[in-house]
Amino acid sequence: MGSAVIKKIKDLYQESIEILAIGTNAIATSQMLKARANRGATGENAICVTVKTVDVIIGPLAIIIADAMMGEVTSEMARAISASPAKKILIPLSQENVEIAGAPHIPLPHLIDLLIEENLKPYIDRTEAD
Repeated sequence: MGSAVIKKIKDLYQESIEILAIGTNAIATSQMLKARANRGATGENAICVTVKTVDVIIGPLAIIIADAMMGEVTSEMARAISASPAKKILIPLSQENVEIAGAPHIPLPHLIDLLIEENLKPYIDRTEAD
């Protein structure tokens, strides 16, 4: 999922936005770097440190649920992401035992388009105007 989001953002914004790829595992980070993320790191400490300094966090809803993603999201990761001052744009993918009432089941490519158009673009436009 992360690599698809990064590819779409880079296609639209080129290098005007710096993207940090912080994955729960090395394969995820590698795929995000191949999608043209500017920098990347992997694991709990990288996530816990980096989320304190970024402007926006994008990921599946599972990143704020301890033990999600087959245990890859630790309690510390979920807490650090939730407590981060960054704007969080979460995609309602349900791989966990969690459902969001009222959230329609939309294919991932369409969710990524919505994420960018309805959530990320207005945020970028506001911050560029400041």
